[in-house]
Amino acid sequence: MTRLPLSLSFAALLLASTALPAQSADPALAWASIKDLHQRMDAGQLRSEALAQLFLERIQRIDRDGPALRSVLETNPDALKLAARIDKQKSKGALRGIPVLLKDNIDTGDRMLTTAGSLALADAPPAPRDAGLVARLRKSGALILGKTNLSEWANMRSSHASSGWSARGGQTRNPYVLDRNPCGSSAGSGAAVAAGLATAAIGSETDGSIICPAAANGIVGIKPTVGLVSRSGIVPISHNQDTAGPMARNVADAAAVLGAIAGSDPRDPATAEADKHATDYTRFLDPNGLKGKRIGVVRGLAGAEPNADRILEQSIALMKAQGAVIVDPVELPHLKELGDPELTVLLYDLKHDMQAYLATRRGTPMKTLADLIAFNKREAEREMPWFGQELFEQAQAKGPLTDKDYVEAQAKAKRFAGPEGIDAALAKDHLDALLAPSWGPTFVTDPVLGDHVVSGDPTVGGASQPAAVAGYPSITVPAGFAHELPVGIVFFGAKWSEPALITIAYGFEQHAQAWRAPKFLDTVGGKPVVADTAP
Repeated sequence: MTRLPLSLSFAALLLASTALPAQSADPALAWASIKDLHQRMDAGQLRSEALAQLFLERIQRIDRDGPALRSVLETNPDALKLAARIDKQKSKGALRGIPVLLKDNIDTGDRMLTTAGSLALADAPPAPRDAGLVARLRKSGALILGKTNLSEWANMRSSHASSGWSARGGQTRNPYVLDRNPCGSSAGSGAAVAAGLATAAIGSETDGSIICPAAANGIVGIKPTVGLVSRSGIVPISHNQDTAGPMARNVADAAAVLGAIAGSDPRDPATAEADKHATDYTRFLDPNGLKGKRIGVVRGLAGAEPNADRILEQSIALMKAQGAVIVDPVELPHLKELGDPELTVLLYDLKHDMQAYLATRRGTPMKTLADLIAFNKREAEREMPWFGQELFEQAQAKGPLTDKDYVEAQAKAKRFAGPEGIDAALAKDHLDALLAPSWGPTFVTDPVLGDHVVSGDPTVGGASQPAAVAGYPSITVPAGFAHELPVGIVFFGAKWSEPALITIAYGFEQHAQAWRAPKFLDTVGGKPVVADTAP
C-alpha cells in the first residue's frame, strides 16, 4: 500500500516534538488507572511528559513494529511539548496529564489530520478548530496523544467491509489474537487501549462502533445518550444516532473521561439539555452497585454463540450473588422491526450530514458525498481493493430530509426503539437496566468476504441496536474469555441513565475481575508475537 507523506516514521514525529524527557516512567504505568497515575503525579513521582514518552515508545514497539497492530494512524508531533506544558501548569483538571487517543473522525485544531481513514481528506489541511469534545478534553488537562485508525468512513461505505480497515491506515489487528478482528468502527481506539498504548481513547458510535470494539478488545466502552456529548467537529453518519464516547480498561477511567467530555455545545443543538445531566460520573462508582438493582435479561439478544451465552450465565449468577434482582427473560418489543427504518434513516442522514460537515473543512475539493464517491472511483486501486461503496451510492440516491419515506422511517425507528421498546420493557418490570451479551468472541479478519459477525437471528441487528436507534446509553464491560478471546456483556437503559448504568457496571466489574492484558498471540492457540510487560 502506498504510504502518504503523513505516515512519517515514528522517530521523525518524535524528533519533531521535543527532546526526550530526562525522567523515565515505570513500564507498568502503561496499564495504570487514572486514579493511580494522578496519585503518582501528586506525589511528584511522575510527570505527564514521562508518561507520554512511555506511550510513544510503546506505540513504536507494538503498533509500528512487533505485532504491527496499526491501531494508531499518527501521533501528535507536539505531544511531548504539550505534556511539558501541562507539567508546568500543575493543572487540577479531571484528566490532567492523561494521554488520550482520538478516533480519526474527530477534528483537532492542531497539526494532525482528520480523515475518517480516507485518502480523500489526506491531502486536506488540518481541521480549523477542535471538535467540541476535544476542547473539553484539553480544558480537563488531558494530553491529546494521537489519532486512531478506524473502519473507513465509520463503516458506512460498504456492507462488505472488513472492520478496522482504512485506505489510510490499513487493517487494525486485535491485540489478543492478531488474526482476529478488532471490530468496528472504533477499531483503533479499542485495540490501542487494550494494548496499553494510551490510558484511554475516544470512539464514536452510530450503531455498535463503541460497543463492539470495546467488547472485542476486552475493555470498557460507554455509548452515551445522544445529546450528552457534542458531535460538532466529528465526521458524521447520522445526527439521529451519532455520539462519541469513552473507551478505557476499567469503568472508573471511562466514567472520568465521560465526565470530562459531557456538556452542552452551541455548535450541536442536540446537546441543549446536556448541562442539566452532565456530571462527575465517578460519583457513581459503588462496589456494591449491584445490590437491589433490577436487571432484565433480553434473551432475544442472546442465543447466537455458545461462549457468549456461557459467560452471560456466569455473569447473571455473579449479579444474583451480589444482590441484584434478575428478571429473566424480558421481552424487548419490536426487536425484529428496527433494521429497515434504521437503515433508511442512516442513508438519508449520511448524504445530508456529510455535506454539512465538509462545509467546515477548508482547502479540499471534497464538498459533497458525490465528490467522495467520484474520488473513490478515481482512486479505486487504493481506496477499493477489497470492497466497494454501495452504501455511499445508496445514500447519494436519497432525496432531502423532507421526504415522506425519511420522516416516516425516523418516527418509526425512534418509537419502536425508545417509547415502545426500551422504555416499555423497563416500565413493565420496574427495571433499572437491560442486559445482553455484547458480542461473541470476535471473528477472523477477512478482507475478501468482510466481517463474519455472529448475531443470531438475522432480523435482529445485535445487542447495540436498540439503544443506538433510540439514542439511549449503553455500556459494555469485560465478562470473560473464550480461547483467549475477550467476551463482554452490555447494560443499557433509559435516556440519561448513565449514572445507573455506571453504578451497575462498576459493581459487576469489581466482583467479576474479568480484565487481563493481551498476549499478542499470532492465532488462537498460538504463540505471542512480542514480549510485553503487563500486570
